[in-house]
Amino acid sequence: MFTGIIQGIGEVVSLRSTSKDRVLTIRNAKLAPRLTLGASVALDGVCQTVVELGGSDFTVEAMAETLRVTTLGSLKTGSKVNLELPVAAGEAMGGHFVQGHVDGVARVVFRREMGEAEHWGFSSEAALVAQMVPKGSVALDGISLTVGPNLSHDSFEVFLIPHTLAETTLAAKKVGDAVNLETDILGKYLQRYLHAADTGSGELSWESIRRAGLAE
Repeated sequence: MFTGIIQGIGEVVSLRSTSKDRVLTIRNAKLAPRLTLGASVALDGVCQTVVELGGSDFTVEAMAETLRVTTLGSLKTGSKVNLELPVAAGEAMGGHFVQGHVDGVARVVFRREMGEAEHWGFSSEAALVAQMVPKGSVALDGISLTVGPNLSHDSFEVFLIPHTLAETTLAAKKVGDAVNLETDILGKYLQRYLHAADTGSGELSWESIRRAGLAE
């Protein structure tokens, strides 16, 4: 389990493809020594298992399904990725519950300056946007962010503070670029409950949550 608080940026130093999988070696001198064989680590929000260690480097093997659903298949030597180690019991939950099980991708539609902060818009599958609510949580490339007030059937917005832009890989993204998207697990459970209860469309909204008797 992760929290969406990025702990460092890694660099892809080598990669090779097998018939279906992709083996990636990532360098980060601060975090690699804290890993052990078999440990989990989030790469751009994708939970991966460490299969090899070497000094400042660690290696993971991304399976075909992971490559299909996420952006890991598009990484190249020299690419930068957000890194997070799993949260330990008793540690502070700085973001929200992030599983590292990416649901799909979102694409940057716009980015606008707001003083030192920035306002970003994204497009994604309608089924994934339906799991979001304004001021709810979402993980983009593993970063815990708050959904803005404007949601359409296939788009959403977030606001990025200078610290997020400085300490993650998002600042390098351009309009049209893809990011890994994981919706809030609480939203998924709520949506499943609403479908089962047959209380409406199954889309998340405060009205649908009130109809289900989960809020006043």
